[in-house]
Amino acid sequence: MKKIRLLTPGPTPVPERLALRMAQPIVHHRSPEFEQVFARVREGLQWLFQTKQDVLVFASSGTGAMEASFVNFLRRGDTVIVIDGGKFGERWGKFAKAYGVNAVTLKCEWGHPVEPGAVEKALRENPSAKAVYVQANESSTGVYHPIRELAQVTARGPAILVVDAISALGAMPLPMDEWGIDVLVSAGHKALGLPPGIAFLAAGDKAWKLNETADLPRFYFDAKRERENQKKNQTAWTPAIALVSGLDESLQMFREEGLEKVFERHARMARAARAGMEALGLKLFSKSPSPAMTTVESPVDSEKLTKHLFSKYGIKLVGGQDAAKGKIFRIAHLGYFDDFDMLVVIGAVERGLHDLGWKVELGAGLAAAQRSFVEKG
Repeated sequence: MKKIRLLTPGPTPVPERLALRMAQPIVHHRSPEFEQVFARVREGLQWLFQTKQDVLVFASSGTGAMEASFVNFLRRGDTVIVIDGGKFGERWGKFAKAYGVNAVTLKCEWGHPVEPGAVEKALRENPSAKAVYVQANESSTGVYHPIRELAQVTARGPAILVVDAISALGAMPLPMDEWGIDVLVSAGHKALGLPPGIAFLAAGDKAWKLNETADLPRFYFDAKRERENQKKNQTAWTPAIALVSGLDESLQMFREEGLEKVFERHARMARAARAGMEALGLKLFSKSPSPAMTTVESPVDSEKLTKHLFSKYGIKLVGGQDAAKGKIFRIAHLGYFDDFDMLVVIGAVERGLHDLGWKVELGAGLAAAQRSFVEKG
């Protein structure tokens, strides 16, 4: 018997409680029963985003919300600043190319965060820039970009700050209103523990002002239309009804744990995972590690390691992409995870490296992680 354990940065494990909720008989989306659930979800998302703004819900993957954050606030020919530090940063540039927007790309070495000073310089050199696009957690590298500092930079000028928090929301502090984030997008299949298919967008007043003159083509991802409908606890188009029910339950779980305790749990697991990897003599890849995941330089081909871990032990990790392929592996700890999940994955990495012939002291990583949990709480 082999138990499958999913430790990827998305999708993440679905809590039993959410699965049971989503298995209940479906209701019609134009009914008072759905409106009651959706009203709770809208309020709960504002609490999670830490904003007074409307948080729009789309039936899509996270990329749908990313696209919505592009087409609803820009005009053809506009200039934007794109932070490209990995596969998901690259995606902003692809949107720009698709929609006739001029992207000024700030390339970051993989594993490194953007410098706020570089963004400030780019905005000085491109005073007509309408927006800065960035990831909170670049999940191809495990890098956390300095979102609070970037918001301070964009607050001094006309450009809006658009943050992809798809693999960050619910795993680390990102208080939208307090920090001055203009647009924040996320999705349900990461820290919220839902199956893929539901995504979110919240925008502040500065962004909604740009929406008034935006002319990029949009139909399904029309934020203004959705905002008008969702204020009435309805959606413009058929929503992902079962996922909305699951989201209602997920937000309740977050409230029961408490937001600060959720963040503390993710930080605790991150410290233990990193202590375990370093005790095995491995180096961390990210120079600005995110609480959502740990990226590790692999002493053996990481593609071979991740395949071996899954085929023999049922542990699903992911390796690197593009230039990092075969060189790193990524351990996710966002969502429905606790201390003992980290012990399982650390033990599996020890076994896997040993199986593949790398000299490893079995138990060293586990001991370091246990000490981290006990000593640092």
